[in-house]
Amino acid sequence: MLFRSRLTKKEEQILNSLTSFLNVDKSTVIKHSIIELYEDYLDKIEIEKFEKREKQGKVEFLSSDDILKDLK
Repeated sequence: MLFRSRLTKKEEQILNSLTSFLNVDKSTVIKHSIIELYEDYLDKIEIEKFEKREKQGKVEFLSSDDILKDLK
């Protein structure tokens, strides 16, 4: 798929800085950025699910001592 986008001067400067810093091409920086944003999105969904279960009292926390006891 071919993708075109117009960038502001500031966005272009950011993109150029990242390509230099990471030593990759512009498309790689954009692809990595999309993946990172998608991972953030998935994390947010999981956090919302956890918080919903927590409000329903379906979450149990274990102390480190309890975890260590289970390992013995």
